[in-house]
Amino acid sequence: MPIERLWAGWRGTYLDSGEAGGAGPHGDGGCVFCRILASGEPDEQTYVLWRGEATVAMLNAYPYTSGHLMLMPVRHVAELDALEADEGLELWGALRAAVSAVRAAYTPGGMNVGANLGRAGGAGIPGHLHLHCLPRWNGDTNFMTTVAETRVLPEALSVTWRRLRASWPADGGA
Repeated sequence: MPIERLWAGWRGTYLDSGEAGGAGPHGDGGCVFCRILASGEPDEQTYVLWRGEATVAMLNAYPYTSGHLMLMPVRHVAELDALEADEGLELWGALRAAVSAVRAAYTPGGMNVGANLGRAGGAGIPGHLHLHCLPRWNGDTNFMTTVAETRVLPEALSVTWRRLRASWPADGGA
């Protein structure tokens, strides 16, 4: 069966802007994650769910499903093996907390947890290591996913942020 394609022209502007972690058209795009973390804007506006000493959790702005979040070191680092020991420990603890929060907020039948390392590995933002955590349900592929290869998200990011923030473990995953 041939691969079907859905034209998403808006992605070109996004990729060229540097938002996707590339250099942008002028070579100065910077890292979208670092810009968000340094913005000084309230967490509710940037969708940051939790901040540790070396790690942060935030919503994915382009989620596969409601509840899709990401965990990453605060330090701009691309490679898993470049993490300092304390960063790795806190990142793993934050991932455990994320799984707990997603489970409490959404009661999914299962979960996807993983990382896309490097552009060839599927990373949209390869310069800043990040892990994905998202809920899954039996039969969560519906008519739109099956026929149109399109996902329908039932809630706004602001609602997802409030649900996950309220469900985040008090210890942050330590």
